[in-house]
Amino acid sequence: MFRPLKIMMKPLLTIFFLLLAGLRPAVKTKNTSRWVVSENSMLTVNGSTNINRFSCVILRYPKTDTVLVSKDKADHIALSGTLNLEVKNFDCSSAMMTKQLLNTLQENRFPVLRIKFLSLKEIPSEGQNSFVKGDVEITLSGVLKRFEICYQINVKRGTIELIGQQAINFSDFHLIPPRKIGRLIQAKDQLLVAFFLKMERAG
Repeated sequence: MFRPLKIMMKPLLTIFFLLLAGLRPAVKTKNTSRWVVSENSMLTVNGSTNINRFSCVILRYPKTDTVLVSKDKADHIALSGTLNLEVKNFDCSSAMMTKQLLNTLQENRFPVLRIKFLSLKEIPSEGQNSFVKGDVEITLSGVLKRFEICYQINVKRGTIELIGQQAINFSDFHLIPPRKIGRLIQAKDQLLVAFFLKMERAG
């Protein structure tokens, strides 16, 4: 006597599960593009001592690291990619100051300065210049610190330029500012890291 009820339940259960499947949130698909870091990119470290200022620069970026830019349907933008800068390429326009900086950064133990990109708030349309905030992780002398940086972003056909600067301290990375001649010339703790990053679309 219960057989007709069982027969009716099967299509009802099928409809129920189909409805549940329709209520599941849609998977957010990401639109991802690859960008290759141009060798024309550069990084500058500006600081001061008790008597003057100094500037140390890596003029060219000799590698071709790749940065991935992903954007989902909710307009969340993620950057994934790491710049690997060789510390030995810093030039402070003074052999003694360059040597002091390399010693301070422990170049023999930690030869690479790493900048890992984590996120951007937005990417402007082509032909627009905008100021946008984004998060990065900087690893220097084996110590990792996270910073929020304000970039100027220039989007042109097939290229993105990121121009930004960030104040950091030697002490952030457990380092002692370099001394040039004994204790007579002492660098101050704060540095201003400025960079120009040019990326070309790869796919």
